Parts: sequence; structure tokens; C-alpha cells
Amino acid sequence: MKPHCFSFRSLLRSWGNGLVVLLAVALCAVQAQAKDYAVEQQRIEQFFPKATHISEPEGEYQVRTLADGVGTVYGYAYQSINVTQIPAYSGKPINMQVLLDPQGVIVDAYVLEHHEPILLIGIPEQKLHDFDLKYAGIKADQRVVVGRSSDKNAVTVDAVTGATVTVMVVNEIIMGSAHKVAASLGLVKDNLEARQKPALVRADVYKPASWAELTGNGAIRRLHLTNGQINEAFKGTAAEGIDEAPAEELDETFIDLYAAPLNPPTIGRNLLGDNQYRFLMEELKPGEHAIAVLGSGEYSFKGSGYVRGGIFDRVQVRQFGNIISFRDLDFQRLNDVYAEGIPEFKEMAIFIIREKTGFDPGTPWTLELLVRRQTGPVDGIFTSFELPYQIPEEYIERPQPTAEELAIIEEANRPMWVNIWYQKSFQIGVILVALGLLTVILFLQDKLTKHPTFLKRLRHGYLVFTVVFIGWYALGQLSVVNVLTFVHALVQDFRWELFLTDPVIFILWVFTAASILLWGRGVFCGWLCPFGALQELINEAARKLKIPQYDVPFAVHERLWAIKYIVLLVLFGISLESMMMAEKAAEVEPFKTAITLKFDRQWWFVLYAVVLLVVNIFTRKVYCRYICPLGAGLAITGRFRLFDWLKRRKECGNPCQICANECEVQAIHPDGHINHNECHYCLDCQMTYHNENKCPPLVNKNKRKKRDKKAPVGPEMIPVVEVVEP
Repeated sequence: MKPHCFSFRSLLRSWGNGLVVLLAVALCAVQAQAKDYAVEQQRIEQFFPKATHISEPEGEYQVRTLADGVGTVYGYAYQSINVTQIPAYSGKPINMQVLLDPQGVIVDAYVLEHHEPILLIGIPEQKLHDFDLKYAGIKADQRVVVGRSSDKNAVTVDAVTGATVTVMVVNEIIMGSAHKVAASLGLVKDNLEARQKPALVRADVYKPASWAELTGNGAIRRLHLTNGQINEAFKGTAAEGIDEAPAEELDETFIDLYAAPLNPPTIGRNLLGDNQYRFLMEELKPGEHAIAVLGSGEYSFKGSGYVRGGIFDRVQVRQFGNIISFRDLDFQRLNDVYAEGIPEFKEMAIFIIREKTGFDPGTPWTLELLVRRQTGPVDGIFTSFELPYQIPEEYIERPQPTAEELAIIEEANRPMWVNIWYQKSFQIGVILVALGLLTVILFLQDKLTKHPTFLKRLRHGYLVFTVVFIGWYALGQLSVVNVLTFVHALVQDFRWELFLTDPVIFILWVFTAASILLWGRGVFCGWLCPFGALQELINEAARKLKIPQYDVPFAVHERLWAIKYIVLLVLFGISLESMMMAEKAAEVEPFKTAITLKFDRQWWFVLYAVVLLVVNIFTRKVYCRYICPLGAGLAITGRFRLFDWLKRRKECGNPCQICANECEVQAIHPDGHINHNECHYCLDCQMTYHNENKCPPLVNKNKRKKRDKKAPVGPEMIPVVEVVEP
């Protein structure tokens, strides 16, 4: 029984430990939520000090209304994660709190949560908050572009150096979510067409038409409601059962409503007659539109509210999310209509839509009829019924956009990653040319290695380009974080857009993958890694200055290789638990410090990178050979190399050791074979291979040729004949 009791106690202990862990995780989550909530409240109080009442999140986008005790609305607050979940470079969305004022203007945008590796330890997070402050005062329907744009009306903001992709995603999150939320609240127009020029009513198109013809072709639209439909609309509300029609009257007309724009001559002249139409058009100012509303039945669409307060509270027009209400100054009585076959109406009216509303006659709009039932002395419930309208195309002329406008529309409709590629076209072009040159060098390596002086100068020039342009300018330093992100994306939710958002990194990864199949991992490590190139150039300068060099004994050297694989496995294991922790642990790479941030960060990171570079002065590429987890990852994939381009002879290693002694990273074993997992493809061994004055097998071969060559044959003796004179 004791073993059983011991097992039971162990089980209880395990459960207890598990419970403690779960409670700790839950506590951390609660603390994180509390911290976020405190930040949200602090920002709201800072920018809306008069807002004493903050509503609960409401609607599709979980928007909170900021008001005071008497109902005055000062603004709105929402979290972007409830509106859009665009993945940033880490593969996870950034969550922001955005504050809007009642006019749809952004008051504040603040990052609540992110997982961006460049911001976790690299670039100070304050730089991202400073970037967000640039959006204050921008209206939600404006276009904001990070960097340059051909749209002269677009607002441009500068990127954060070293985090261009991240801030472009932030821009998309802020402006995309702000437009959706503001449009849902009716603060801005909710249609791309609203950014284009409105359609023009064709004054030259007219033909006589009867009532039946105008209703038949959609020029006049109808909304017919019965008493039964009204009763059904109020079911389940506090107004159910109030002022309901009896059962025998359910099929009778509650209201029969018609609406039509009057600006098109075919509609306006046929309804109003020539004189009344002409007077109306003369009264309208540019950009104003008149609509006719005709109704019959027991319900009045005009009501009596406009008599008391000057506002028509039963009809309104909605377009682009905007509500267009009418006052008594926007109303004209309509007494006479002339269209053939028109029925009799109980009430008729003309409503004027003013120019400031931005009404577009060519875009669909809706006439809303509001039906109110009284539930108390001052309380009531409204139900809205819609009469949608779309003008026949023959009555309008849509302006053709210019080439510049088409380009702007195209740019606005392109996916974000495509815009990034356009903006980085110069960097992309230069890097593609450079990669093309490197491809030529690799394919012609046998010919180039026969000219060692030229090839060395070419290689040193290429390394300078790699450090300065690829690294410091284009920020094209690949990292083990990219590898971990790619692996996790394959398992979880792979999307090409995640990797296409940084074109330089994407192009370098594609080329690196192709070069691994053809030549092995050495092409990237020896030619395209900015930090590796920086190390090599520093060591070359040290050699020129005759600084002593120290080589690690080969027996120790080949055991130190294992360190980078252990580092890679540890990082991968951490990433399985927490990608954020893995991104922080990946600071074992000095790439951010030395390349991405150009040594502009905390002193301990700078010290770490500088120590590695100082050690490199005396022993070449110590970091690359023994620590680099990215190199380890590439070496593993290098097992799939298809070709062996580096030539060797049977004498290599036995007895010749020249290449092994000269290899900058000690990738050649004493037995003469090249370890492609460690080779950096500098081509030094190939220069020796083709050098007839340096490679011992070639030197001996030339000596044998000279020794075996026959001596030249001497001149043939011509016999002398003595001539005796007679």
C-alpha cells in the first residue's frame, strides 16, 4: 500500500504544482490587463478631462463613448484589435487605443501591446510612441502615407529609422481602424467613391415621361408600409401594443411613400412642369440638390416637429454613413405636379440638400422614414424604415479621373506590402543588381580565381557594399529571428504577406535559399552578411597593420563548432514556449547593435558587439565560427547542397597543407577535405588551387615537365671539301 500512497501523494503534489503555475499565469494575465486598462484610462483622462462618463464597449467595434453627466459627447475610444488584426513583422497584430473626437479627428493613438523584435530590445519603444503622436489632428478619412506619395493631398509622416515595416503597419492599423469606426458612427463617409469627384447631373438629357415610365425605370422609388408591418417592427420593444392597428386593419396602408431627385430634367420637368422646374433650379446654389418626397396614408412624413423646432424629425437622408437632416429652411411646399398618370397624394414636399453635406447624386443614397411610438410622457421609441435610391445612369455624367487620379486610386487600393515595395524600389533595384553580380562571380569562379589580385579587390569592394549599403542603409541584416518566425508561421498561420512586408529581407532570403542549394551556406556568410563582412574587413586591416594573428588549435576549433548549434537549439526551445522570450534571447546576435542601429543603443549592447569585433582583430570571425545561431541554421539546410564547386586534388591534405593553413575560418580539415558546414566561400583555396607558383602539386608538375623535356639538337656539321687546283 505504501507505494500506492506515495504515488497518490506525488499525484497530488503534481496537481498542486500545476495549479500554482496556472494561478501564476492567470495572475500575470490579470496584471497585464490591469496595466493596459490603467494606461487606457490615463490617456482618456489626459485628452478628454471633461468626460466623466465612459460607456461600456458597444457595437461591432467595441467603441466606448466619452461623455459627461448631462449627455454631452466629447469623443470615442476603441482598441484596434477589435477592428483590424493586420499582422506586423513579428507575425502578431499590434494593439492600439485610438481616441476620436465627434468630428472624426484622431486625438490620440497609443500602442498598448506589440511583439515587434526590433522594438523589444532594439529601438527604444519611445520612438514608436513619438511616431504615434504624429497622428493627432488627422481626420479619419484622410490618407496618410509613410514616406513619399504621388498623392499631393495625402498627409505624409516620416518613418522610424530601423523600423520602417513596423511603422507602416502601425499607419495601416491607425488609419484603417479609425476610418471604419468613424464611418460606423457617421462621423466620416464610408466609401472610396467619396474621395472621388461627385457625378454631375446631365442638364442636356430630357424626354417626356409619364408617372408609370418614371417609376418603371427607377427614376422614382417607392416605400409601401402596412399597419401590420409597423406592428411587427415594434414587437419585442417597450412600444409593443401601443397605438397598434386592430386586426381587421393590418393590411391597410400605413404610408405609401415616393422619393425622387428633381435636378435631372427628365424627372424634375415632368413632375414640376417647365416653369416650376426652372424657378427651382435658379434658386439652387452650385452643389445643392433637390429631392421630392410624396406620401399618402395615415402617417405623415412631415409631422409637426418642424413647426415647433424647425427640424423634420421623421425623414432624413443617409449617404456614405452621413446623416443629412432637414430644417424648415430646407423645405419647400409642393402643390402642383404634372406627370401624366400621377396618383393623388396626401402631402408633397421638396427638400434641399445643401452643398456642405458633400452629397453625390451618382452614389446610392437612402431616404429614412422614422416612425415613433410614445412610451411615456416624454419617452418614445423610433423604428427606421429605408427607401434606397440609385439614379439611372442616363441622367448623370461621371467625371473620368485623370492619369494622376487613377494612379492615386491604384496606390490607395494596393495591398500594404505592394506599397512598401514601390517605396523601396531604389533599394530593391540596387540589391538585385548586386545579387546578379554575385551570381556571375560564383558561376565564373574558376576563371576569376586564376586572377587572384583582381578577385581579392573585387571581393573587398563587395564586402564594403554589403556593410554600407545592405547593412547600414537598407537594413538587410538577416537574423535567426527570421528563421524562428518562418518556422512558427509554417506551423501556425502561414501568410506570404507577413514576409513580403520587408522587400530587402525577403529578396535576401530568397537568394540565400537558392544559393544554399547550389553552393551551400558559405555564400551568405562570406558575401552577404553585413556583420560578417564588417568582421572580415576589420581583420584584413589588422593584417595589413601587421597585428599578430592567433589560430585556435584544430582539435579545439572543431569542438567549438558545436556551440552555435547549441545556441540555435536553445533559442528554438525558448520560442516554443514564448516567441517574445526567444526574440529577447536572440540578442546573442550583435546584428541589431552593430548593423541595424549602428551602435546607437545601451552601452552593454555596444560593449558586447565591440568585444566581438576586438577579438576578431586577432582571430578572424570568432563570432561567426563559434556563436552565430543563424550560421548554424543555414549549415543545417546546407546539407541539401546539390553541387560541389570547390575543386580539390588527391594531394590536398597529404602531404599538402597550404590551403588548410591559409583558410580564414579553418574550414579545411588536416586531411584536406572541406567542411561545407563551416566554409564561408571566400575562394582563397581556389586561388591557390589554380596558382602554378604556389600550389605544390602544380609546382611539382611543372618541374617534372621541365626535367623530362629533351635537350635541343645541335646544328648539323657541313663537311668541308678541299678543292685542288690543277
